[in-house]
Amino acid sequence: MQNRNNIFFYYHPRQEGKKTDYLKSLAEQNGLHVVHDSENASIIVSLGGDGTFLQAVRKTGFRQDCIYTGITADDQIGLYCDFSITRFEEMIDAVKNNKIEVRRFPTIKGSINGEKTFYCLNEVSLRSSIIKTIVIDVRIDEDHFETFRGDGMVVSTPTGSTGYSKSARGAVIDPLLSGFQVSEVASLNNNSYRTLGSSFILSQHRKLQLKVIQDGNDYPIISLDNEAWPVQRIHKVDIEMDDTVIKTVKMTNNTFWNRVQRTFL
Repeated sequence: MQNRNNIFFYYHPRQEGKKTDYLKSLAEQNGLHVVHDSENASIIVSLGGDGTFLQAVRKTGFRQDCIYTGITADDQIGLYCDFSITRFEEMIDAVKNNKIEVRRFPTIKGSINGEKTFYCLNEVSLRSSIIKTIVIDVRIDEDHFETFRGDGMVVSTPTGSTGYSKSARGAVIDPLLSGFQVSEVASLNNNSYRTLGSSFILSQHRKLQLKVIQDGNDYPIISLDNEAWPVQRIHKVDIEMDDTVIKTVKMTNNTFWNRVQRTFL
């Protein structure tokens, strides 16, 4: 990778202070160049938890020509954050001396009403914004699959399967499998509405469409990872996967399942 020495730190403004100054100083001492514009960086470092990492990826445009890494402000390593602030030098050494192993996280690509395009590293969720169920026609490869009625639906990547999808009783998926998972949130099953009643996993080559039936719940909430999108009238959401991946620095002996075990067991 060219210009690997350019490093950009992403963090919440309230974190500005001794910790960020320390990391920037340490980076400079080790021959890295701290840049103030993420477009000039070859390494993008988020300082915080997994939520900050997701924001860093989104705010910097899901870049394909750089490496992302997450650093926690304490010793609690997250599902996306391999390093704590006390192990930052280990990450610098790995990058400088080409000791890095690169992990590639798949993403999902979607569009709203056939216009607004987005990417997600974790999940996209479509939910009712009022105290009323939402009705969604679910189509797979343009064929009608089911008509859902309930609180909403969650479509997650393999790495995102440990988040909202897991809370909606979805399975935890190995990120080496290329596909995405669809999970129901509080579905209503009766003589009028009948759904699968469980999560299902689609191949990366499938196309999913969630079409909102306008029956008085015309303003659903759509969230991308941990950020709500200000779209008022949502008629349909199309979701698929392409070759976009997020590259991160992989710490030795810290597989996806190591992190799942550490987080949940």
